Amino acid sequence: MGPLSREAWAQRLGAFRASPSAFLASAEGEDLARDLLSDLRNEKLNEQTKASLLTLSLEYSDKLWPEAPAAEAAAGSLLDTLVLLPPRPSPLRRLLLLAATTALVSGGALGPTSGASCRLLPLLLGLASGRDMGRSFGAISEQRHLQATACECLRELERCKPGLLAGSLGMLRSLLGQVGPVQPVSLLLALVLHNTLVAQSRSGAGLQGLLVAGVSSTGSCPWDWTLAEEWDAHLRPQAPSWHAAEGEERGFPTLEPSPDDTRELKAAVAQLLDTSYLLTPVAQAQLLWLLGWALRGLRGQPPVLFKPQLVRLLGTAQLALLHSVLSLKAAFGEALFTAQDEALLLRRLTLAAQHPALPPPTHLFYLHCLLNFPENCPLGPEGEEAAPLLLGPQLCRGLMPSLLQDPMVLLARLHLLCLLCAEDEEEEKGLAQGPQWFLQELLAGLQQRAALDGGPRALATLSFQASYLVASCLAGQPAVRTSLIRGLAQLYRARPSLAPHFVDLLGRLSPELREPLREVLQQEVVAMPGKEEALCWHLQMLAKVAEGDDQSATLAFLRAAAAHCTDWGLQQALLRVCRALLRSGGGDGLADLLQALARQLEGADGRDRARLYYILLCHLSGPKLRTALGPSLAVPALASSLVAENQGFASALMVQETPAPIQLSAGPRKARGPSPVLHLQAEALEAPVYSLELRFRVEGQLYEPLEAVHIPCLRPGRPAHLLDLPLQPRRPAPARLHVQALYTTPAGLTCHAHLPLVSVNFSDLFLPFPQLPKGSELRFFDELWNSCLPKGVESRVWCPLGPQGLGALVSQHLEPFVVVAQPPTTYLVAVRLPPDSMLLLRLEAAQVDGVPVALRTDDWAVLPLVGDYLRGLATH
Repeated sequence: MGPLSREAWAQRLGAFRASPSAFLASAEGEDLARDLLSDLRNEKLNEQTKASLLTLSLEYSDKLWPEAPAAEAAAGSLLDTLVLLPPRPSPLRRLLLLAATTALVSGGALGPTSGASCRLLPLLLGLASGRDMGRSFGAISEQRHLQATACECLRELERCKPGLLAGSLGMLRSLLGQVGPVQPVSLLLALVLHNTLVAQSRSGAGLQGLLVAGVSSTGSCPWDWTLAEEWDAHLRPQAPSWHAAEGEERGFPTLEPSPDDTRELKAAVAQLLDTSYLLTPVAQAQLLWLLGWALRGLRGQPPVLFKPQLVRLLGTAQLALLHSVLSLKAAFGEALFTAQDEALLLRRLTLAAQHPALPPPTHLFYLHCLLNFPENCPLGPEGEEAAPLLLGPQLCRGLMPSLLQDPMVLLARLHLLCLLCAEDEEEEKGLAQGPQWFLQELLAGLQQRAALDGGPRALATLSFQASYLVASCLAGQPAVRTSLIRGLAQLYRARPSLAPHFVDLLGRLSPELREPLREVLQQEVVAMPGKEEALCWHLQMLAKVAEGDDQSATLAFLRAAAAHCTDWGLQQALLRVCRALLRSGGGDGLADLLQALARQLEGADGRDRARLYYILLCHLSGPKLRTALGPSLAVPALASSLVAENQGFASALMVQETPAPIQLSAGPRKARGPSPVLHLQAEALEAPVYSLELRFRVEGQLYEPLEAVHIPCLRPGRPAHLLDLPLQPRRPAPARLHVQALYTTPAGLTCHAHLPLVSVNFSDLFLPFPQLPKGSELRFFDELWNSCLPKGVESRVWCPLGPQGLGALVSQHLEPFVVVAQPPTTYLVAVRLPPDSMLLLRLEAAQVDGVPVALRTDDWAVLPLVGDYLRGLATH
């Protein structure tokens, strides 16, 4: 396809932006990335169209070049296009720099082995330093814009590879005193300095003079891929939450720089802070955050450098700068902020949060700052006393929540009120209208509005949000807990249709509040008549709160409600309560209720489900019943609730296939007895295994069927359990055994698993002849030797010897079967092979590297097996 026209590209880009994934999957989208790179050099296209193409590559670089090789090639092509631009000023230069950087970063091609990366980095550093890069990079009037763009690109590379530009610190610092863009250079220097200090703190190395111009940790190379590859932490966002950052920095390693490095570091930080007033508010906030959290890890470095900035920023009206002040407060605390500073800042936040003309987002921001002010969180470590709350009742008198406020503002102010109640619990005893009284009145007002029949759902939602907030902050205060439970019970009594909200709230509360609230709500439900319109809500609530041993009132309520459950939905709700009672233990009378439901319910589906519950209650123990009725991942069937129930507990009642829970290994060999025995060791891998049954099946018809082996219990970490497996070969040959394990889990489930194959070697079948009278061994062996012929067979095999020699080889492998021994040169060996064969060996005249073995056997079929066995002895 030839170059496209401007109109064709406009149509093509419009179709792509409408649905990028669908366009790339079509035939037209296959060549989009290639055509884009090619037409950037098309002289017939104007700069506006090319700028549109580059903008598209910036926005969708990860879709155009998702793989590293494609991204590498795209970045190289973009750099080639950049070099080919005419010397006149052009906005395409900045877009090409940004596009090449984005392609390398989004495609994962940035690295020391990337050719495009090695071309891009020196180019960006040259442009950022203001050097003359030649006529290809525009006129002098364009250099300032290119320098700013190069700094932005370098900042992006440093974010992706922290520590990459550590060797350029001196060069970047020298740029601050030159004529050029201040903001891009300042932000780049602050980011590189922050990352370098963090990385050096982690490794324990010093700055090594990196802040001096012309000094690089990597020699002449101003970038360091090694430091970038070793970085194992993610950078924080540009505007982080200061209390989150404080938690991340806890336990952070500190750096103790040398006196020279300390002097240069202070000078660099002071230089950045002195020029910070030239930056935009957002850029100033980012710079202060980077420097503040970097210097926090320097041992012995007081943050006095920030004091002049603090004087300037305490009176700022910019929210971003106010956020950075609080970040410094969290980072340095009393080392930077005096008590007067804290009081002034807190008063500013309090008064600003009360301003009536503030838009809601700004109002919420000030409230958020107050809630997360470092000294306004009285939640110390477990068992320790927290710091006193700076925000007192007098200061925040104008921040009390009101029912007329926006819901988000009301909740934020309610959170402040909870902090006051937590702090002033002792002080307000005896006060008629303290913070707790105001809190209880507010909750009562919210619950009254939520109780209005037919009222907006938003009012009910706000009431439950407020209840959850109070429960989270003040669950440990008995007075608040009692008042909250009483108010929620009254709310349910007035409006049972809020049952879904109550169910959700119960699932989120802590146990100290959830249990008493559950008991109160259960009492409220069973005290109401079972025939009113709210029956479906009562049943939904009971399915959540029906627990405990004494369920007589609940069962009486269900018996009365059963007569009014005429439709399918109510019947299923009723049976869900029965299911909850089954899981909690059942209680006396549940079996009678289930039998009555199995006869009384109109729908066949409900009757079958009640009958199933009755069978489970009568035949399963408590633990297995809870397991069978546990949560199910199955999708409920619409046609029948019984089918859905089967899907829910069938896996608990049927034998399930699982990964192997144990490991079988070969145990020590013991050649004795009338028949061969395979000795194995069994070990549990991760969890205890009970009532284990191992079933063995032999491949082919070589052996008689094997009996199962039973083990009562296996536990991880215990010594291996030894088990003996009797073998009954039909002919002497090796075999492989398939093993299946049937066992019970600690949860009561019955499972089965296939274990790896177990091999039975030829030598595992060897049996010794009976013990002979002393002195008759040679005559006995000669008689066996002569009896093998003419029906048997005789052969000779060369048996290699390892460095141990013949005596050690016989002692290790053939000791139980030796009849006559004349060490170190002669051994006569007799082996019984089940079912009724024998193998005789004469090992005589051993040499350095082996021994000739004369053998006789009455079974022709074992000759290949004997040869393989003898030749392999030296390697075992």
